[in-house]
Amino acid sequence: MDEAELTEQVRALRANGSSPKEIAHALGVPRARVVPVVRRLAAQDETPIGEREVAGCWVSPGWQEGLTFEPRPDWPDGTPAGGTTGLVGVLVARTLRRHRVSACGFLVDVYCLGVKNVIPAREMDQHALPAFVDAFFENFAAEPVRAPLELAQHLVFGAVEYARGLGFEPHEEFAAAAEHLGPWTGPGPIGFGKEGVPVYVPGPHDDPAAAYRTLENAVGPGNFEFAAGATP
Repeated sequence: MDEAELTEQVRALRANGSSPKEIAHALGVPRARVVPVVRRLAAQDETPIGEREVAGCWVSPGWQEGLTFEPRPDWPDGTPAGGTTGLVGVLVARTLRRHRVSACGFLVDVYCLGVKNVIPAREMDQHALPAFVDAFFENFAAEPVRAPLELAQHLVFGAVEYARGLGFEPHEEFAAAAEHLGPWTGPGPIGFGKEGVPVYVPGPHDDPAAAYRTLENAVGPGNFEFAAGATP
């Protein structure tokens, strides 16, 4: 039995509550060979999700439209035909163990409201990840693009910080989901709002009148915009 097979067998038996002695007996291997594997698996289980290896990170095309920042060579570019409305998709996947990953997604309003929606962390086989990515970005105008984790952190945490400065709190599940992004130290290098100006684009469950009052209090009349069709 090679090391990879042993690890998977130990993982399965450990999940059923077997002790190292019982695992060694069941697999017919010396206990001295099992114990290091058990310790390694236990250490992996205790590693916070935000410190685990990144299995993949994606953002929606056109994420940069209207934002202000100094271009960086490792940050993807590209705006889909027709432009964007300030809504950016961000998805981060982390490796849990062999063949298993955890993925978490964020819908970010980079012009005003910050994190509007969250797809909570989901564990899956690594082979299921591409389909999950496709489903998450299916409503965007073009295929998602791979991005460094740093960009995902700046987009999500930076947008939340910007929105809070305007008086808007992120989605209720943001705090738990943010663990997937790992630690972030702001302020980031991205300027939010459309060219620095808050632009409110209402969703089906938003309250335009309340948003209007909040923006008036935060930046004053005439210092923000309402998208066409949004009536305060």
